[in-house]
Amino acid sequence: MELSKERKRMKFITNTVFRNRTLFVFDILLIAAAYFATLYLACTSWAEAYKNFLSFKTCIVVGVCEVCFLATMYMMGIYSTMWVHSGTRDYIHITAACAFSSMEALLVLYFGVNTFNVSPKVAICTMLLASAAILGLRMLTRASYNICKGAMLNDERKKRLMIVGAGTSAAIFMKDLYSNENLHYDVICFVDDDEKKRKASIGGVKVLGNRYDIPRLAKSHNIDEILVAISSASAVEKKKVIEICSETECKVKILPSVDQMIGENIHAVMRDVQIEDLLAREPIELNNTEIEGYIKDRVILVTGGGGSIGSELCRQIMKYAPKKLVIVDIYENNAYDLQMELNNLYPDNQPDVIIASVRDKERLEDIFEEYKPYIVFHAAAHKHVPLMETSPQEAIKNNVIGTLNVAECADKYGVKRFVMISTDKAVNPTNVMGATKRICEMIVQSMQKTSKTEFVAVRFGNVLGSNGSVIPLFKRQIEKGGPVTVTDKRITRYFMTIPEAAQLVLQSASYAKGGEIFVLDMGEPVKIYDLARNLIRLSGYKPDEDIKIEFCGLRPGEKLYEELLMGEEGLANTSHNKIFIGQPINVDKDELMANIRMLYEAAEGNDTERIKCLIEKVVPTYNRK
Repeated sequence: MELSKERKRMKFITNTVFRNRTLFVFDILLIAAAYFATLYLACTSWAEAYKNFLSFKTCIVVGVCEVCFLATMYMMGIYSTMWVHSGTRDYIHITAACAFSSMEALLVLYFGVNTFNVSPKVAICTMLLASAAILGLRMLTRASYNICKGAMLNDERKKRLMIVGAGTSAAIFMKDLYSNENLHYDVICFVDDDEKKRKASIGGVKVLGNRYDIPRLAKSHNIDEILVAISSASAVEKKKVIEICSETECKVKILPSVDQMIGENIHAVMRDVQIEDLLAREPIELNNTEIEGYIKDRVILVTGGGGSIGSELCRQIMKYAPKKLVIVDIYENNAYDLQMELNNLYPDNQPDVIIASVRDKERLEDIFEEYKPYIVFHAAAHKHVPLMETSPQEAIKNNVIGTLNVAECADKYGVKRFVMISTDKAVNPTNVMGATKRICEMIVQSMQKTSKTEFVAVRFGNVLGSNGSVIPLFKRQIEKGGPVTVTDKRITRYFMTIPEAAQLVLQSASYAKGGEIFVLDMGEPVKIYDLARNLIRLSGYKPDEDIKIEFCGLRPGEKLYEELLMGEEGLANTSHNKIFIGQPINVDKDELMANIRMLYEAAEGNDTERIKCLIEKVVPTYNRK
């Protein structure tokens, strides 16, 4: 494709005018001009100044100045700097070079060629003017480049941008904007809640209001996009600002914190607002010493390690330098991807990935006998509620029998601690999946009574972005133009991010003494309908206009509201404000094992009705629908 006239002009300018060899020639002329200007100021007339300028003395003075300036700047790398992308550090560098050059020139003039009797005032004034001209030329170079770049983009519509936050992050973005050809934005205004910044400007752009002025300013200034650059604000404050931004018809983006930008191109790290930003979840604070105490130099085994939670557990565990991480999963594709990722990150401590099913007791025996794990994180499970309603036998085999197999191996081979990943759907379950996870919790609590291994469970709600979660489904539906399907307008769920869940699981494990069910603080429940509307807005569309929302009714086994605690459980605090302990419930192990054997026989016989009847017997809180 043929370049436009503006692009050809830009290419010519960057390849010729702004090259350092051109600046070298200009520097020679500027030094001579500085001496002439000084003579003009010192003489009574222009003619006298011109006469003095053409003298032999002038040749010596100008020659000394130019040799000192040009040689010093060359040795200090001034002529290798890309001045079209220069910044404060570059200007400090050239100022220092000019200062050194001036001192060198003055020393040479007074001690080397003082026979010419150069006036100190003339010499000093010449150095100052020459330094100012050389520095000014570089600044003009950058400014001219930006003007030319702006002209080049005149044939491409720039997006009119409003920036929320007039702090350090915004200033860095503005600097990058002027030097990055890929950022086709025209910053129209800033908004900031700090009254002291009102009417102030960054890069010539003014702060016109606070967060509450965003809708008005967006409309009056025809804003296309809003960039939220308030990295120092709390998650709650960011959520409030984003909600205000979503009232406009503008696309909203997030600028990361300054430390996240280090080593990055800002254009690359600018991101669209994610649904996670609307959950207002504050960053998790962990006691790394406690976690490291049971992981460092130990053998850690994770079942279901290729899944959403399991894989993130593996990533987090590797940060604490285990002696060996053993990843067990039946699905080879996810396990392979995780293996390649961790091998690349930790070439000197690569994990062992084993393809095996938790249903296969003999295979598990071999694995435990070989590795002798110190801690086991059991994340392997079937988790899809509607699928387990139609295939309850698989939920029994994988969730119940699989958990029992891993727990018995942990007991037999002297594992220090067994940590099972549970779910809020285990509380007063209305579906087979939740009921089987409740049985798994009962296994954990019953095993604790007779084993030296510390058996615990960690219970939490939905995680954003996990396999089969609602967010990826909504995103796919939006990409196709809708409709977005919501089961019921009233339905609510608890949500947290995958890294947050994994981190809290690791912290919970450090508190384990045996028999506990740890309950994670999931924050406030979220209406799925609101989630869908927000996701549509954040994707740049209008709910019910561009993208329709349809209600399809509750699926088999679903309920409107999830719970994290059963009626007979009470909560005890831990030293972490997001982790609580549900009081243990007495479980008769012999009776439980007898019921599990009957469940297994029914599952082997594919007797769906008998399975559900037996689940009702084992889990009194199961409300079959």
